[in-house]
Order: sequence, then structure tokens, then C-alpha cells
Amino acid sequence: MDTRFLVHNLHLEGTDIFLAQDPQLRKLKSQVYIYTSSLLNEFPFKTAGIYTLTGGRQVGKTTLLKQWMARLLAEGVHANRIAFFSGELIDDAHGLLRLIQQQLSETDSLHMRYLIVDEVTYIIAWEKAIKYAADAGLLENTILMLTGSDTVVIQEARMSFPGRRGLAAKTNFHLHPLSFREFIQLKTNVLNVQSISTGTLFDEFNNYLQHGGYLTAINDIAKQGIIHEATLITYSDWIRGDLLKHGKQEHYLREIVHAIIKRYSTQVSWNALAKDLSIEHPKTVSDYVELLASMDAVFIQNALLEDKLIQAPKKAKKIMFSDPFIYHAMRYWLSPVEHPYQEQILPMVTQSDSCGKLVESTIVTHYARYYPTYYIKAEGEVDIAYVRNKKFWPVEIKWTNQIRSKDLKQVMKYNNSIILTKSHQAGEINKVPTIPIPRALIGLC
Repeated sequence: MDTRFLVHNLHLEGTDIFLAQDPQLRKLKSQVYIYTSSLLNEFPFKTAGIYTLTGGRQVGKTTLLKQWMARLLAEGVHANRIAFFSGELIDDAHGLLRLIQQQLSETDSLHMRYLIVDEVTYIIAWEKAIKYAADAGLLENTILMLTGSDTVVIQEARMSFPGRRGLAAKTNFHLHPLSFREFIQLKTNVLNVQSISTGTLFDEFNNYLQHGGYLTAINDIAKQGIIHEATLITYSDWIRGDLLKHGKQEHYLREIVHAIIKRYSTQVSWNALAKDLSIEHPKTVSDYVELLASMDAVFIQNALLEDKLIQAPKKAKKIMFSDPFIYHAMRYWLSPVEHPYQEQILPMVTQSDSCGKLVESTIVTHYARYYPTYYIKAEGEVDIAYVRNKKFWPVEIKWTNQIRSKDLKQVMKYNNSIILTKSHQAGEINKVPTIPIPRALIGLC
């Protein structure tokens, strides 16, 4: 094997060495909370094909792949049938094809081979190498796992692989940060999280607003009681680096991130955003934001056309970060302070107005993991309208101690609405059911 990749292929020296010295698995062992994604149980074992794993930066894709390698070894797969390549070290399609050919030439096709190309989108014209390898019959009896942080690029490339992906029912996997439910299960080691008291759930929801679903931040707090500056910097550096690789300008990114935070979870059009920036054209603003969305950094919440159950293209959008941790990391990048956890993060989650916006975005992005998710803008506004079973379901979010009836005019028009509240008790307001916010979140699955 090419010596550049040996650090990620220590299994070739022995399973024990791999488990003890692999960079990701070694770091994993040092954590207070060690999470194993349910995706691991869905990953292929015997069905050849081209598979993809997408997800945002620092979400744990590489660690998940190393856990998969460990499971393959435990299942009896011979070490020389597994290979891990980092796309960051491969220049172009020709280099990728040479690596695939060399690796597969060292094993016969009588038994399954497992090839992993991590962050494949770093490789120029990588999809050409994959198509050629498939058409040339090189991938016979081979499971090829491709990963990338740019979901749109991966999805577009997959569309050019018709008839080449294999026979598996599921070939595309997406790794999110831990949901609130998954975080609760990990921290409490309780599978039936509905049995946990509402008071405890609210306490942990407050913690979730600080670290989100990012395991590094979760473990920072568990070990030291703070989120380290380095953890925040690592994430923002990845985002900036990826934007630069797409030919974008850092000063424009800075302006756009500032505008997102300034107008957080409020309705805004591309034209309105552009007027506040030095960027002249609204299309440039939308290109940057949509690129951030493709990287799982932001979520764009569109208004709903209620009769068609699709987005209303002419109405304003809401732009929010996909996870509380991303919000904190990008805010710190814009306005660095000496002690970000004490000076920025904690005040943010304790101030009712700013915290309310973070709560709303956290709930919206949770629903968006499972359903097409919009908001309603008519005579009034409804925070969430998610589509399920060919019907939309309105959800209003109230992070206040007192709820006024006049703020519920729109949501009360629908007979299937619910209101998510700060109250620890479920109940009703004007015949609309109310649910404590963390209880609603752990019910999503």
C-alpha cells in the first residue's frame, strides 16, 4: 500500500494494533462519552455496490468508518481485503483510479473486498474514476464506500451512476450530529428516554443548547466543564477552508455569517440580505448560503404553499445554523473573546430573547431530519409546518413563561396543531394541545 495511507490502515499490522493505535479509535477511547451511530448496523457487509456516506464537517464520519472497519475485522474479514484512502491526499481521477486498481489487484474477487475513500469530493473529477472502475468490471465483489461533507455534490454524482450502484436497497447514508434524543440516551444510558423526568430533560436540553450534537463539544464539557476554544476554532476553520476550496471569498463569508446571526430565525429575502452587505447581487448571497446548506452548516426554512405542500418560492426564507454548536462556533469566529464559553455561550443560552431563537432553530432542524419542514406565513405565522402522510402539521414554539392568545391566532386555525412550550406540564391553550419542548424532541424518530 502507498505509504501515505498507512496511518489509516494499521489493521494490516494486526487488529490489536489497529484498535489501539488508529488515530480516530485511539482518540475515541479517551472520551467520556463514546457514541456508536445506528448507521453502523445498516452499513453493508455482503452486498457489493457503490455506497455513499454524507454529513457535515466534524460530525464523526471518519470515526464511524473506523468503527465499521473494526466490526468487519471482528466478523472475520481478512485485513488485506479492507483499505482506507483519504481523498485529501489524492489529486485527481487518475490518481484515484490507480489506487483502486492497485488495491484490487492485490486480492482476488472470490471474496468481498472493502474500499473506503474518505472525503472523495476533494479529488478532482473523482466521479469519472468511479464510473470507469464500475464499467470496467473492477468493482466486482467489492463494497466501495465514498464519503463527503458536500451532500449536494455527492448526490449529483450519484445520479450519474445508474446501474452501477449495486443491488442493495439502501446505498446512501447521512450522518447527523446527535439529536437531543440520542444525546439523552448516550448521557443517561437509558434506552427508554420517555421514563426520564421532565425536569431532567429540561436541564439536559439547556446543556444541548450549549454543545449541540457534536461529540467533541459534549466531551469537552464532560471533562473540563467548558467547550474549548480549540474545538470552536477547528469547526470554523473547516468551514472556511471548504468555502475557499469552492472558490468563495472569506470576507463575503464573514459578512453572510454576520447577517445570518443578526437576522437569526427571522424572515428574510436574498434581496434584503444583499442590501445589508457589500455583495452586490442577491444570487451571490444565495450561492453562499446554499453552499453552506449543502455542507450541513445551515438550514434554509422555506414558507409553505398549503394547497400544494411545497415551498413558496416567492416568499421570504428563514436561515439558521443546523446545530447549536455551529451557531456558537461561527459566532466566536466573527467575534473572538478570551473565554468564549463563559463570555458568549453561557450568556446566550440564559438570555430569554436570544435563547428563544436558538431554541426555535434547534426544534426546526430536528423536525427537518425526519420530514419536509416549512413555516407558514399568512395573516399570522406558524413556526413549523412539517409534511407527513400528504398533510401538513402545524407546530408553534413558545419559549416564554406567558403565552398570549393573540400570538396564537394562526396556529389556532388548524385542527391538528400543537404548541411546544417551556412549561413542564402538558396541557391545552384554547383547545390546542401543548407539549413540553424536550418531550416533543425525544418523541421524534
